[in-house]
Amino acid sequence: MTVQNIKTSKQAIVDYWFSIVDECGLSVDASEAHERCWRCGYKQSLERCHIIPNCLGGEDKASNLVLLCHRCHLENPNIANMDIMWDWLRAYGTPFYDTFWVKQGMKEYEFVYGKSLEEEFAERRITDDNKFQDIIGEQMEKTTFHFGHPYLNSATLAGGLRVALKKYDETY
Repeated sequence: MTVQNIKTSKQAIVDYWFSIVDECGLSVDASEAHERCWRCGYKQSLERCHIIPNCLGGEDKASNLVLLCHRCHLENPNIANMDIMWDWLRAYGTPFYDTFWVKQGMKEYEFVYGKSLEEEFAERRITDDNKFQDIIGEQMEKTTFHFGHPYLNSATLAGGLRVALKKYDETY
C-alpha cells in the first residue's frame, strides 16, 4: 500500500468543518480548532486524520479530514463510515481544556480498583482538596513516560492516584 502525503491544509479543514458543524459537545472551540486536538482539546502539534481511511477509499479533501494530536490519531476509528468519527469525537467531548487525559486516568482508576475517586474521597472524608493536591503532585513527580511517548498514559495516572490515596491514608 502506498501512503500519500495529504495536501489539504489544516486551515482548509478547520474552515470547512466549523462552517457546517456545531462545536457543542466537542473538546475544542472553533476559534482554537487549528491548534487544539478535536478529541482531547490539548494544545499540541496536530495531524491531519482521515475520517474514512485512505486505504478504504477516503479522499484527501477537507470533508474527509479532522485535526487530532498524535495520541488521539492513533486511537481514532478506522472505518468506512463518516458518522463513526463524529460519534467518537463527541463521545469524548470535555468542556474544559487540558482535563481530558486526567479524566481518562480517573476512569482507569475506577476500572482497576472498582471505585471512583469520588467514592474514595467520601470514604476518607477528604474535603480539603488542597491537601490531596499536594500529595498527588509529589507522587506524580515519581512517575515517568513510556519510552517514546511524551505523556503519562491512563494506567500511570491511575497508579499515581492510588499511591497518593495510600500516602494520604498514612499522613492523615
